[in-house]
Amino acid sequence: MTTRCAPPLLLVLSLTGPLSAADPAADLLQPQAIDREVDAAVVRAVQFLAESQRPSGGWYLDMYNGETTSAAALSLMALLAAGHSPGEEPYAGTFRRGVGYLLDHQQPTGLIVDKTGHGPLYCHGISTLALAEIAGQAEPSQAAAIRHALERAVFALLQAQAVPKDDRHAGGWRYTLTSNDSDLSVTAWQLLALRAAKNVGCDIPADAIDDAVGYVKQCAARQRGGFGYQPGGGSTPTMTAAGITALQVCGEHDAPELSQAIPVLTDRLPRYRERYFFYGAYYASVALHQQGGDAWTNNKDSLFREILLRQNRDGSWNGVDGSEKPLGKVYATSLAVLALTVEYGYLPIYQK
Repeated sequence: MTTRCAPPLLLVLSLTGPLSAADPAADLLQPQAIDREVDAAVVRAVQFLAESQRPSGGWYLDMYNGETTSAAALSLMALLAAGHSPGEEPYAGTFRRGVGYLLDHQQPTGLIVDKTGHGPLYCHGISTLALAEIAGQAEPSQAAAIRHALERAVFALLQAQAVPKDDRHAGGWRYTLTSNDSDLSVTAWQLLALRAAKNVGCDIPADAIDDAVGYVKQCAARQRGGFGYQPGGGSTPTMTAAGITALQVCGEHDAPELSQAIPVLTDRLPRYRERYFFYGAYYASVALHQQGGDAWTNNKDSLFREILLRQNRDGSWNGVDGSEKPLGKVYATSLAVLALTVEYGYLPIYQK
């Protein structure tokens, strides 16, 4: 499929915005209008994220009553995915402050974490991924600092992966540098971070990628297909999408676990009232777009419509249920943008 770039800003601003789910005219959102609605929704969402940045350069997660490096990293990647670049207006200052926030929160261990206590390796993996995606287009004033921070961040990831684990958990990651077990949710972010770092020239041992891929395959649900949170667990739509994405980004396009998981995901696309809707929608969008063909064309409109109809008039989205609801608008909005912009092709890690 040909990459669809975002249209010029002035054109997007002239478009009618997405309809709210409460709007009686919402059923007018037809498939042929999806691309136009996506473009307008993304412009408003990016403006909301930029206006939500704190004076420190970070972004706030409601549930943790503070700014987190994961919120900053997701917001910066959303801006990149929408077609904005460091050093270019209107968001040059947003990028500069956001990158500065991440650099300021790298610890002596190499971890890029905040003081909220929010899942250290979640924060670290997402932040490392963001820095790797920015590294190739960084402002000159921050380029060297980003490269140095990225190398330290990668070293921390490799150390955490090397902690002795039993065979079921070997190759993966969990919440801390010293965790001796693993889960697919944390592992997927670390694996994406390593692949992105490798893409910008960081020295990543082949064994580290191979071992991580091996762990992802361990999480495949053997009987019904798809992927579970940990080896031996049942598959869920969110973890299935994460597992598919991880394998595709690592070039495992012919893996039997992948071919078995695609039908599971297309049969169980994330729905708005599910516990991890935005997390699942993000991974599902990336996974299906990477797969291409009928998997993408037959499911894109349904998935995007599920997102578009829930956008608030200020450009944001709200977390829906379960663990997402208390996280707040920045979390939901950044993941919504990342899901909606996969066809734009601006994030290197997801380019085919």
